Amino acid sequence: MTLSGPTSNSFISQRLRLHYVDWGNPDAPPLILQHGGRDHCRSWDWVAEELRHDWHVIAPDLRGHGDSAWSPAGNYDMPGFVYDMAQLIHQLGLAPVTIVAHSMGGNIATRYTGLYPENVRKLVSIEGLGPSPKVLAERNAKPIGDRFRQWIDDKRNAAGRIPKRYPTLEAALDRMMAENSYLTPEQARHLTIHGISRNEDGTWTWKFDNYLNIWSIFDMPQEEIEALWQAITCPVLMLYGADSWASNPTKDGRAVHFPDARIVEFENAGHWLHHDQFDRFMGELKAFL
Repeated sequence: MTLSGPTSNSFISQRLRLHYVDWGNPDAPPLILQHGGRDHCRSWDWVAEELRHDWHVIAPDLRGHGDSAWSPAGNYDMPGFVYDMAQLIHQLGLAPVTIVAHSMGGNIATRYTGLYPENVRKLVSIEGLGPSPKVLAERNAKPIGDRFRQWIDDKRNAAGRIPKRYPTLEAALDRMMAENSYLTPEQARHLTIHGISRNEDGTWTWKFDNYLNIWSIFDMPQEEIEALWQAITCPVLMLYGADSWASNPTKDGRAVHFPDARIVEFENAGHWLHHDQFDRFMGELKAFL
């Protein structure tokens, strides 16, 4: 069967028009591919092509990313992101759904799954548990006043920052390659083309909102986040790159909060292991699904 797509669509969440692509095959079981921070939905194209014949694949752009609207207030907190995922699943009638999510997308997806465990069949989280216990301890060791003032300063600086403009697409491509040395030239070009917009003067700028670089100073207490993890009832597959900055939950203790989880570490892979070790990633993913 020949499937068309992906087709661009949108939905409304908290007055924002958010974009997603639909890979067709609507009679198949639904599966969401959720990207991470400063990324975009088309970063999943290789995965979607492999899954689309057996799944109804939906890949959303998070608010402030890709072709989704930016937050007018420039605030990007986790409750807002979780609400957007809840709205997507609710409005499209996707539950029960399978979710594959990377990095910040995994942080969002694990919280959603803990809130609505009956709505998720299986969850794959690629380095998606947020800051490690070590990073959280270092952050919390600073007085709240110091952290709050730093956040205000950072927001003010972001307000005055002009988004970087690249003179050519090739210059942006070089930046993409520098960000992840594991990428093939084909992968880097695809990610760049779909992650950048052309300006009126002919220069190029990344699509994501600069305010995304300023993390919200307030979040749920860690013990409440862990309670959400413990409420997850579906099988969970967690994947980590051996060369990534992210902390492996088997080693840092966070794995104990998941009732049914398997953790796999990929050698010769960084934070974007689904790009870095694509064939092995697809093997693990398909076996789990």
